[in-house]
Amino acid sequence: MLQSLAWKRSHVIEALEGLDEAALNRVHVASGWTPLDLVRHLTIDVERYWFRAVMAGEPEAVAFAAGDDSGWRLGTPQTYADVVAAYRAEISHSDRILASLKPHATPQWEEGAGGRDDLASVIVHVLVDTATHAGQLDILREGIDGKQYLVIHP
Repeated sequence: MLQSLAWKRSHVIEALEGLDEAALNRVHVASGWTPLDLVRHLTIDVERYWFRAVMAGEPEAVAFAAGDDSGWRLGTPQTYADVVAAYRAEISHSDRILASLKPHATPQWEEGAGGRDDLASVIVHVLVDTATHAGQLDILREGIDGKQYLVIHP
């Protein structure tokens, strides 16, 4: 599971490589998010929420997660370098937490766990969420400049 998660995390970053700041900050979908908004969401609402808040119970992460704010900042201009650096830093923090826990470890912030009762179920949730968003970025990227992550040959 951890290898698959690492692959999907890098897939997210690779889906954005080579795009200019205008494309990265342009809204491409009716719901109003940009490619960089989606990566910020993965950073805060996925990695930080599930590993720092739910599994590690870090007080600052729990306080943020329990509040009304989120990682989504729809349409707020951001730089690729800043957003990707923050995502990579959060992944590193998550990986340290993952290395310190056993698959059957229980959430430290049960209120935020949404019924997930161990680390393994949290990893599956984060993997599915990350893979789903990587796919969304693939579709956006193909629409922007035709680049495909996985090229299918008939």
